[in-house]
Amino acid sequence: MNSEVGELDDLRAILRRMGRAAVAYSGGADSTFLLRIAQEELPGEVLAVIVDCQVMPTGMVGEAVENARQMGVDTVVARMDIRAIPGLTENGKDRCYLCKRAILQNIISVARTRGFDIVMDGSHSGDRDDDRPGRRALKELGIRSPLTEAGFSKDDVRRFSEHLGLSTARKPANPCLATRIPFNVPITEEMLRQVEEAEKAVADLGIEVLRVRHHGSVARIEVLPLDMPKLLSSREILVSRLRELGFTYVDLDLQGYRAGSMGEVLGRQS
Repeated sequence: MNSEVGELDDLRAILRRMGRAAVAYSGGADSTFLLRIAQEELPGEVLAVIVDCQVMPTGMVGEAVENARQMGVDTVVARMDIRAIPGLTENGKDRCYLCKRAILQNIISVARTRGFDIVMDGSHSGDRDDDRPGRRALKELGIRSPLTEAGFSKDDVRRFSEHLGLSTARKPANPCLATRIPFNVPITEEMLRQVEEAEKAVADLGIEVLRVRHHGSVARIEVLPLDMPKLLSSREILVSRLRELGFTYVDLDLQGYRAGSMGEVLGRQS
């Protein structure tokens, strides 16, 4: 417990030394925890910047805005059109890097117009081991990651968030909708809509951890193995709904939910 308290003390000290700062805020567990502690240490000196674009699930931005305002944090929503980012909708292997960099550039621009020179994000120590292009964008743009600097893991974030009573403590990760589309398949707004509506149909069955991967005419559903019986018991309703959305085939992936499954084919090809 002493080491945990030490981590939190370290985080608070890092934030105090940073002073006035903007937070790249998504409404997820990590950035919500960071925002809460930053507001405690730097009341009135924190800005939450939220980027809204076509790859963000509907409702996510509104939720994030509400969370930030409940904490008393000044909040700005920046609009971004993915079609204006060169190479992004082509959906190559650098998609995540291009998207993350564009989002961060938008946040930096907003922050500077408001007089904030420092921008920080909610990356934690576990993210350092991930082969994520987003990490490259953070480094290039000089974004601070106080949770990483203080040695916080994902488990630490969830544990402290529960202690603080944050509603995001056990919130599942929900990366952008483009991650449901295979690399090198051009992204369209219609595909993003199909994915989002399909995932809503699965979530309406009471399933929280899920993905619907878009493979053209095929919707590949990933859920935790323990949720598969629940999914199969509503098979006919679900198939009917996904066909309404334009899918011809509705498949259940027997390997179950796993993060980054769209990279598996890419790995076999490389």
